[in-house]
Amino acid sequence: MSRIESVLEHIEPRLPAGAIVTDETERKTYECDGLAVHRTVPALVVRVTSTAEVALAVRACHEFDVPFVARGSGTGLSGGAQPHAEGVLIVMATMRDILDIDLIAQRAVVQPGVINLDLSNEANPDGYYFAPDPSSQSVCSIGGNVAENSGGAHCLKYGFTTNHVTGCTLVTAQGEIVEIGGQAPEYPGYDLLGVLCGSEGTLGIVTEVTVRLTRLPEAVETLLIGFDSTDAAGEAVSDIISAGIMPAAIEMMDALAIEAAEKAVACNYPEGAGAVLVVELDGPAIDVELERETVIARARDHHAGEIRVAVDDVERGLIWKGRKSAFAAVGRISPDYIVQDGVIPRSRLGPVLASISTIAEECGVRVANVFHAGDGNLHPLVLFDGALEGQAELAETASGRILDLCLSEGGSITGEHGVGSDKAKFMPRMFTNEDLDTMQILRCAFDPSHLSNPGKVFPTPRLCGEPPRRTSGEHPLQTAGKAELF
Repeated sequence: MSRIESVLEHIEPRLPAGAIVTDETERKTYECDGLAVHRTVPALVVRVTSTAEVALAVRACHEFDVPFVARGSGTGLSGGAQPHAEGVLIVMATMRDILDIDLIAQRAVVQPGVINLDLSNEANPDGYYFAPDPSSQSVCSIGGNVAENSGGAHCLKYGFTTNHVTGCTLVTAQGEIVEIGGQAPEYPGYDLLGVLCGSEGTLGIVTEVTVRLTRLPEAVETLLIGFDSTDAAGEAVSDIISAGIMPAAIEMMDALAIEAAEKAVACNYPEGAGAVLVVELDGPAIDVELERETVIARARDHHAGEIRVAVDDVERGLIWKGRKSAFAAVGRISPDYIVQDGVIPRSRLGPVLASISTIAEECGVRVANVFHAGDGNLHPLVLFDGALEGQAELAETASGRILDLCLSEGGSITGEHGVGSDKAKFMPRMFTNEDLDTMQILRCAFDPSHLSNPGKVFPTPRLCGEPPRRTSGEHPLQTAGKAELF
């Protein structure tokens, strides 16, 4: 009997009918997440509905030495939920209950499959919302937000998911159920919640999350500002924040991204603009009014064209519709594209965007830019036609060079999409061997058998128990052709 058959034999009698998927065609529907270029059919799929069921599946994997991967809504863009061919895919999308909302404590307890926007919709009538708002918030799950430490347009002012999680229930890689944190704002000791947020499922599986609820602001104003160029728009961003204003969001789109959004959702952005900024201000009404005038003045200092202030929620929604549809919209102007995610210092926006344009020209591809300008989190969309020989390789080259550019500017290879399987090879460009070894030691403390989402984040086949050291010679797994050393 194979190891996966042993797991199946152990858990099948203990789970409800329909929880286990063995049919190959049905398993194939889980072969990738939002990064469809990486596909692996899992050996077994388990659809869970409770912490106890997750623990049962993980304990069986631990007992029979079978790798496992947790999957939420499958919207991740770095291959973080890519299944293991010889492992179990544990599907959390069926855990979608909001377990408790405590308005006095400003906390909610949710299962990991709860859709991000659903929590805000539930809390809105009482004057609260969940602040992290990835572009995919209408479909992505809060468990996935925790795994990737998701941000969104408003993280400039309100922070990432890690700033809004105060507790969680964790099923460890051995199948134990432990509580970390709770409703209190802070706990003494090591910041284990900080370690878990953004760990991409490599330390265990989170089955309940306690999150902060944020009070809805008294006033919100959304501005759409057109510029002739991304250079002018980038300079305006720095100037607005230098004025002492902290907008809830500052988003930028270049001409190509605007073209795609117009074709997709007819958002009616300023005609002929080389770039637009979407600026959102929130807070006490009197503050918002003063900040709006400052933003307009600073934008005009950089020769802004049309400046539009949304007059109601309908117009505000249309402005955001153009921005939030941009990723999918580029499918209207290109058969294939790569969504990249890198970070640079905000002050370097202009030069970096110019360099991206040069990279695109040298590689023979087009790049549309739509991103969180306020915190320098770039999302270049590298467009190509996979049906044309060599185009995919050129797009990959351009994509990698953009990340190298971000690093050369003192930035990061990811801002909110995570490392996953897609960017693991770039980790040594950002971290030293000693850095990576230290991270691996931390991982081994949680998962010494290396069963929880293996093959993600770390580029080398370092194993738990292998002491930190400088890499010398060829690793045995590399020699055997089972791993690649970057």
